[in-house]
Amino acid sequence: MSTPRSVALERLAYTLAAPVLAVAPNVYPGSHVDAVVQLAGAAGVGGWVLAYRDGGQGSGRKILRWSPLVLAAAVDVAAKSTPGWGPWWLDGLLAAGWAAAGWAVLPFSRHARTRHRPALAAPALEPAAQPVPETEWTPSDGASPFTRQVRQLWERAGNPGRTIVVKAVPHAGMPHDLSMLLRASEEGRPITGLTDAAVAAAFGVDAPVVHFADVQRQAGREGGPGWLEVHITPNAEQRRRTAPTPEEKWQDTVGGERGAIPGSVFVKKTRDHERKVTFTIARMEDGTREPRVNVSALCTAMGAAYDDGRVFVTTAGPDILVSVWDASPLATVHPATRDLLTPDQDGRWVSGYLTNGQPARQRVYTDRGAAHGLFVAPSGGGKTQLMGLHIAADALFGAVVMLATEAPDGKTAALGKHTARYGVGALYMVRLLRVLAALMEIRGTMVWADGQVHEWDPALPGCPYRMLSAYLDEFLSAARNGDYGAEVMDLAEQVSVKGRKYGVGLKVAGQSIYVQDGFTQLLCENLRENCIPILLKVAPKKITDMFKALGTTAEYIPEPLPRSFSPEEAGRIERIMAGEPEPPSDSNTGGAGWIIEGKKPEVLRTLYMDFKADIALLFPDTVQHLTDHEIRELEARGLWFDWTEPPRPGEFGPEPKDEAEDEDTVPHHRGRRAPAPRRRDTVTTARQALETIKHLTNT
Repeated sequence: MSTPRSVALERLAYTLAAPVLAVAPNVYPGSHVDAVVQLAGAAGVGGWVLAYRDGGQGSGRKILRWSPLVLAAAVDVAAKSTPGWGPWWLDGLLAAGWAAAGWAVLPFSRHARTRHRPALAAPALEPAAQPVPETEWTPSDGASPFTRQVRQLWERAGNPGRTIVVKAVPHAGMPHDLSMLLRASEEGRPITGLTDAAVAAAFGVDAPVVHFADVQRQAGREGGPGWLEVHITPNAEQRRRTAPTPEEKWQDTVGGERGAIPGSVFVKKTRDHERKVTFTIARMEDGTREPRVNVSALCTAMGAAYDDGRVFVTTAGPDILVSVWDASPLATVHPATRDLLTPDQDGRWVSGYLTNGQPARQRVYTDRGAAHGLFVAPSGGGKTQLMGLHIAADALFGAVVMLATEAPDGKTAALGKHTARYGVGALYMVRLLRVLAALMEIRGTMVWADGQVHEWDPALPGCPYRMLSAYLDEFLSAARNGDYGAEVMDLAEQVSVKGRKYGVGLKVAGQSIYVQDGFTQLLCENLRENCIPILLKVAPKKITDMFKALGTTAEYIPEPLPRSFSPEEAGRIERIMAGEPEPPSDSNTGGAGWIIEGKKPEVLRTLYMDFKADIALLFPDTVQHLTDHEIRELEARGLWFDWTEPPRPGEFGPEPKDEAEDEDTVPHHRGRRAPAPRRRDTVTTARQALETIKHLTNT
């Protein structure tokens, strides 16, 4: 390689300047030559400082380029400081060394001019190959340029999994995404040992963006385990993380294997602006199995907290409806109105609203006869409110309504004004149940307008009596009464079995339906099959057992409801920092619970009957009563009188003839005794066993 002209001239300058540096300080001290050399050295020092402060690329080379001037000034100073030419001609040796250093340093100093020199030995860049779109996965001897580039990368990686690239196709609009068709390098051998990490390493991407797919046999191309389709999608994955479509977001947060509803696929999403709710419709991917829903995880995926009570799921076979409300529908109060409580031609009326906005309906009769009722709620759960709605609906239907409660209550007393009979205590309840049992016998012989006797049917004309609805509030407390409890339970079972055929509906309200609490399985089954049960505000620990007792299968047992439906107030961190107390949460969840019309419970909020206002507007003007014939028959049996009276002589069995206690009697009020009624419930607890022993021993 020839020496550049600039290099030769600069080396010549070093050669000619070296004698001057040695001679001038000794022959002409203080001359202008010394001043020029010193100024050049100062300029070199300034160049050093600027290159050091710049600190960018090439600063070291710049310092090296200024070094000859600084070293020349140093040689001049040394020559002036030594007497004569110095020991052993030191001045001449320093000047000669300076020239030799310039010859050696010169090639490095030229590198400081990187912006002005061409890359002499750099090869010319070839234009990047443009990807050629291909639409079919067909092997071809004349591979596209894009396929050849991919093959080079694949071969560079050592043909992972002993495979070769048949074809590669770029994804439109995604500069780094592509799909490959691979086959085993040895015919007749399956592809094994190929991992997503090996593919990712070959193309310099992350392993999660590599996806494998089976290859199906097509015309002109084989398929099966010897072939494999590989999709590499870093750009698509990045877009999916930052701006996913509704389908992708559902799959990533809800429908995935570990999602809230695994196996579900997004169908569509709609918004009801008037009701302020967003509906998302999905469907199970296989279209056959029932969805498995994790409500807590679903709330998180929908951007809501579970305690907000804003996210609810409704399933219909493989179809799924997810409702996300702006505010919890369970916190919305729906006032009861006469129009909502009036039964239609099918005997149905509105008792509340479901979380999807649909009205929840009850019925006053079914195709089997008069409807029974089952209301379960703890104290403060809205049980009396719900019972009042049913009483109003029955009265508006034209039924005779009677109400008995185990303990006095202001709300039940207000409801009692709109019933044919109302009373308090277990004694009153057992007298009412005796009348119901007698009415079944009386109505079974009453002749209809056509001269025949029929089972009660509201659609059949000529019925000689009205439907009768009897409400028993705090039923379990009365059933555990030491004097009348056994007969209360026994008669309730009889009415639950046969009453529907004679237009007699039994509506039971209490805080439990557990057999161990005294609620027999037979009574529970009869009521459940002939009514639409409603459970309000059930404790989380009791939900499973409660719904099992109502015949709900394990897969349909619901999650507990939130303890409060009020959203958490903002500013909690500020309150903690300021040492301020938290605002009280609204714990009033009365009227919220489940209605079990089908096999799956649905969440609802019942209508609100305001007892502080005039509830008479919700009831008909006339209170219906039993017919004269029914009253005469009851009087003949000694059952129709003032049920608030103390026990009458012989009402609960013959009076004892002496002070000795018969083995077959149990004590009653005022020393009267009656035959011990047969208990039909099963002894399942120690308390029940003790009561049974007491009855057997008359202690």
